[in-house]
Formats: sequence, C-alpha cells, structure tokens
Amino acid sequence: MPSYNRTFELSIHDVDLIEESLRARGRELCRMRRALSDENPADLQSVTVIEADQRENEELLGRLHNQKIFYRPGATPYVSG
Repeated sequence: MPSYNRTFELSIHDVDLIEESLRARGRELCRMRRALSDENPADLQSVTVIEADQRENEELLGRLHNQKIFYRPGATPYVSG
C-alpha cells in the first residue's frame, strides 16, 4: 500500500505563491457568494457550498501561517513597536 510523502522541499517563494493563489481563490469565492441572493431558494445550496469552500480556504491559509517562524532577536529582550 502506498504511503504519503511527508517531506516537502518548498522554497519561500513557493509558499508565497501558494498563499497568493489561496487569497485570489478566496476573493473569487467572495465575489461568487455576493452574486447569489439569500432570498432565492435555488441559490441556497450554492451558498452553502461556497461558504464551505471559503472556510476550508481560510483554514488552510491559517495552517500555513502557523507554520512560519518569525524572526525575534535572541540576545536582547524583544520590544515590539
């Protein structure tokens, strides 16, 4: 039985490109959602599917963000702002 590849070799540019693509997809889903009416019963199923896709998209962006390591100087106390 095949197993999953758990090791990925992506550059910072690759991750940035993936994030920008997800953001563009999110904007397109938002446009599609605004084009549909909440009052039309035929659109309700489409709205549900679009909102689920939006949620999945945002969760993936969040997981990518949480895996980043942000720079903090180690020698001196860090003061933001």
